[in-house]
Amino acid sequence: MVTKVKPGEVAKRYRAEVRSGVEGLDRTLKLVGFLSDSSGTPSHTYADYTRRGCEDVGIDFELRTVPRLELEAAVREANVDPELHGILIYYPIFGTGQDAYLKDLIDRRKDVEGLNSFWIRRLYKNVRYVNDDPCQKSILPCTPLAIMKMLDACGVMDKSQAKPLAGKVITVFNRSEVVGRPLASMMSNDGARVYSFDVDGPILFEGNSLSELEIKRGDALAESDVVITGVPSKAFDCVKASEINDSTVCLNFATIRNFEKAVKEKARIYVPRVGPVTVAMCLRNTLRLYRNFHSGSGVDIKEVNH
Repeated sequence: MVTKVKPGEVAKRYRAEVRSGVEGLDRTLKLVGFLSDSSGTPSHTYADYTRRGCEDVGIDFELRTVPRLELEAAVREANVDPELHGILIYYPIFGTGQDAYLKDLIDRRKDVEGLNSFWIRRLYKNVRYVNDDPCQKSILPCTPLAIMKMLDACGVMDKSQAKPLAGKVITVFNRSEVVGRPLASMMSNDGARVYSFDVDGPILFEGNSLSELEIKRGDALAESDVVITGVPSKAFDCVKASEINDSTVCLNFATIRNFEKAVKEKARIYVPRVGPVTVAMCLRNTLRLYRNFHSGSGVDIKEVNH
């Protein structure tokens, strides 16, 4: 029988940690979220989850809905507002390369989602600390980080090892710059061999290297200890129970289910969503950014050249 690991329970533990940290501060943190006036239902849902999460841990949250052509100016204003400690945008806004520009527009010291290219470059280079200070950890993207926390809760990671995913084979169906690629890098940094699939074919993430390879989907799935999917299309050929082993951990982070129903019964662990943990990581990043850059420490962050 499949083991159930509830995202809500995992998120609850991390919210408790954030709440304790927030209670120890001498001021109230404030997080602002930006919605476009054309944002769809998923963005509004995520915004509501963020609001409730902030209320739970004692962070002030303000949701601002602005026309998408005015969002750039709104973000610039928020960047220089000393009363704001975190900024996030509920994507997609334009659904084009312009969204990448908006990710880079957010001050990296207020980027709670860790999507600014400064943080992404550090991730891809496996630079885990700000200015090499182990007391100040780099900011990681919320959804990939949430997935890592779920894998830990599922018992996939061995924290007694320097690389807790050493020896694990993982297949990921998604290679977006928001989730799939950062996630594959995080897992390979922790020792996993990662088969990354998208419409352009498979890529292997192993150690600090990427390489193109020829491997069939079925062969990758048969070899995998973990299968992760996040394909936002009903045209995706769902992962079938016949393609996985009964020891496989399966995790779906898309709003559309990417596994057939029988997988729930065959997989060792099946996780249908990670949304609550994503929000918890957003709150955690808000606290971390404040401690690193807004608590009077005067810390500056330097570009990575190594």
